[in-house]
Amino acid sequence: MRNTNTPIAVEGYPFIAGFAAVAAVFAVMGQFLHCGFFFPAALFALLALFSVFFFRNPERNTPAGENKVIAPADGEVIFLGKVIEPHTSTEMEKISIFMSVFNVHVNRAPLTAKVVDGFYNKGKFYDVRDERASFENEQQGLVLETASGLKMVVVQVAGLIARRIVCYAKPGDQLTRGRRYGLIRFGSRLDVYLPLNTKIDVVMGQKTVAGETVLGILP
Repeated sequence: MRNTNTPIAVEGYPFIAGFAAVAAVFAVMGQFLHCGFFFPAALFALLALFSVFFFRNPERNTPAGENKVIAPADGEVIFLGKVIEPHTSTEMEKISIFMSVFNVHVNRAPLTAKVVDGFYNKGKFYDVRDERASFENEQQGLVLETASGLKMVVVQVAGLIARRIVCYAKPGDQLTRGRRYGLIRFGSRLDVYLPLNTKIDVVMGQKTVAGETVLGILP
């Protein structure tokens, strides 16, 4: 998987380099032309620094226990409840995690499992806190199966600002708990669907840390 040993996710390099280059051009123009280029130079320098911040890729300490489902994203729990998972048409426990632009956006595998199916829906870009986002927004999903045969679904949902979902995993891949498997640019949501008999360990409004926070315990 990508971004294993990089402090900044590689997907951020073009943004950082682009904004920094434009800032440098404005700074040079201001220096030699003695015109008012300070503001645009400062603006693009700030955008470059924000891109470094947004695409940060910190290391995480994943708790032991293969039956523990960990959070795939940093953010806030904005939904908990039983629903019919649309792709598998199975009733499951759903946990939605909202990622603001200030959260780390690198996503991590919630458990060790094989990717048995994947799906992509090209959709709209409603605010991910809008109920319509679950069905109408752009999304990339993975159906995972553990060695014991339990299945879960994890879905990356693009939001109002987000315009690009990145997922490195594909059907047939083996994911390891806590390992990076993708990201979403800029503000989005992760939906996690778990078997009904999973013991849920988070509450509404709780802050999650990708790779560390335990969402629930599988039977």
